Amino acid sequence: MDAHARELKKELDATLDARRELGPEYEAELVDSFVEKVDTQVRRRLAEERLRAARGGPGGGPPSPGAAFGERFGFAVLTLILAIPLSAIGAAHARLSGLLVVWAGIVAVNFVHAHKSFGGRGSRDPLD
Repeated sequence: MDAHARELKKELDATLDARRELGPEYEAELVDSFVEKVDTQVRRRLAEERLRAARGGPGGGPPSPGAAFGERFGFAVLTLILAIPLSAIGAAHARLSGLLVVWAGIVAVNFVHAHKSFGGRGSRDPLD
């Protein structure tokens, strides 16, 4: 587990502990805060990868097909790991509709990532 994953796990543990202490009335704010931290981590990693690519450092060239598969697979596994606590929080807070919103978001994030990995149409980056 790399430093980014350990930091994210600490944040998740802290969010779940805070939810237990504060109760369900603060659940939406806690989820929003955690999602913001995940988003910050993703943006930071993307910036690091772009910087490496711009400098021509390790991983700076075009990825091999095997590396692209590994990246997509790793991203899918990460989203499924994050899906467990997010599903629990969504279902506890809004029952079936909360669960559906969480999984719609997971599917959308994976779709966008896969679309970018396969060099989807256009050069616009949806995260910019």
